[in-house]
Amino acid sequence: QVQLVESGGGLVQAGGSLRLSCAASGRTISGYAMGWFRQGPGKEREFVAGISRIAGRSHYTDRVKGRFTISRDNAKNTLYLQMNSLKPEDTAVYYCAADLTIGIPRTPEEYDYWGQGTQVTVSS
Repeated sequence: QVQLVESGGGLVQAGGSLRLSCAASGRTISGYAMGWFRQGPGKEREFVAGISRIAGRSHYTDRVKGRFTISRDNAKNTLYLQMNSLKPEDTAVYYCAADLTIGIPRTPEEYDYWGQGTQVTVSS
């Protein structure tokens, strides 16, 4: 079992930055592919970014490419999402997730473990 706890959300003006963290416990995340998802009001949960368990590969949705960066520190058992140039449409609850697999899963159904989410609100 892996327990995930997100932090770092908040209210920011458009154009600003936030860094989300996802602290894992229970097991080391080094054997897991990790992902960030988000769910806006009235919307389905969508893939934002993912990183392979061997942190050489990452993938982003086109909506955040060039603005967001996913990274992991296996020694600290923590996943990060650096978000720059934030837009109002980035407003959502952000979730981290873990999956014991090779590759980068991109749908919620593929992930086994989830955090409780952290709210990000971008004002215009």
